[in-house]
Amino acid sequence: MKRGILDTEVNSMWFKRRMKAASDAEEHIDPLSASRLPVLIWLGLVATATLILQTMTAPIIIPSVFFVIVMLAHSYFYWITGSVVAYSKPLYIIIQAILIYGSAILMPDGMPAILIGLIPVLIGQTVAIYFETAKVVFIAFVLYVMFCSLTLFNRTGPEAALLVLLLLLMMVVVISYASLFYKQVNARVRTQNFLRELELAHQKVEELTLTGERQRMARDLHDTLAQGLAGIIMQLEAASIHQEKGNQLKAQEIIRNAMVQARQSLADARRAIDDLRTKSNPSITFSEAFQEQLERFRQATGITTEFQGELSSQLSKVQMEHILHILSESLMNIARHAQANLITVTTSQSNNKFNLNIVDNGQGFNTGHIGKLHGHYGLIGIQERARLIGGSIEIESNEKGTTVHLSVPL
Repeated sequence: MKRGILDTEVNSMWFKRRMKAASDAEEHIDPLSASRLPVLIWLGLVATATLILQTMTAPIIIPSVFFVIVMLAHSYFYWITGSVVAYSKPLYIIIQAILIYGSAILMPDGMPAILIGLIPVLIGQTVAIYFETAKVVFIAFVLYVMFCSLTLFNRTGPEAALLVLLLLLMMVVVISYASLFYKQVNARVRTQNFLRELELAHQKVEELTLTGERQRMARDLHDTLAQGLAGIIMQLEAASIHQEKGNQLKAQEIIRNAMVQARQSLADARRAIDDLRTKSNPSITFSEAFQEQLERFRQATGITTEFQGELSSQLSKVQMEHILHILSESLMNIARHAQANLITVTTSQSNNKFNLNIVDNGQGFNTGHIGKLHGHYGLIGIQERARLIGGSIEIESNEKGTTVHLSVPL
């Protein structure tokens, strides 16, 4: 058992480390920021190439200074893409388009480099911003029309046609690559989100496991120590009554039975603590354990207990264990509270179900108080046990007695 707990703790620690690493990685994943550094490097190369082309053809100082300022602003908006896009996606596209075409107008001879170099980049970003084919195609079409208009206004003949075809080719390549790249990034982001959800589910399972374990421990303690001590107390009280009446032989017999029950309760408690009950093979059959429990109850309380029916061998080991606990708890409640002198226990099978009925002729009780009285957890325990084996339990009580009906699927 200790080895199993250790393995569970190790697996849990490993899982949490993987979740933390995944969470840290997710914080650094952003479809736009992931490509920010390469874009800025490309922007620097395009700006340099534009200045070189303009200087080689016709150097212009003041427009070149404004061009550098515009490029710095363009770079700044690339750096804060996430913030601007979060505020307004169309606003980001419009600002960047104005900066690109404005810089192209400032550098007439370097215009082809700036437009062909930066318009495809902006279109590629559009793929990540919208990730919708219709919107990406519309924005690319608008930018391309603006490029063609500006190119035909400043260039003529074969040069203009070459530039128009060149940009079209680059746009197709960039859109294809950007779509693939951002799909991979988004897939990774989704994977990290799934891992985070899995971590939350793992934590919830741990909480439910702890809750279930507490309930199991409460049931086991109640069904071993509490029931055992209650039975011993009743036997000692009966022995005391016989001693007061001078019936020493009967008192000694009851004390011997109490000693046997004390040893049995101690053994049950040890099995519960070691969690071996569901792993070890029982030394007696279900029928023998059932009959022995009834006989021990008769000897301990003196209440007439009749049994009718047969015990199914189709029940699983877990079902048998819980049924025996339900029987024990029901009998103990009758002895402690019902003031009954006759108990009838019947078993039957119908509709592929095992049925157990425990009927007493006691004073009855208010079933509406089940689970509401502090310190009275026996009936809650048998309801939990019935639920754990897929069964159902009904408790009916009036001034003529109480009936506990348990139904368990075979």
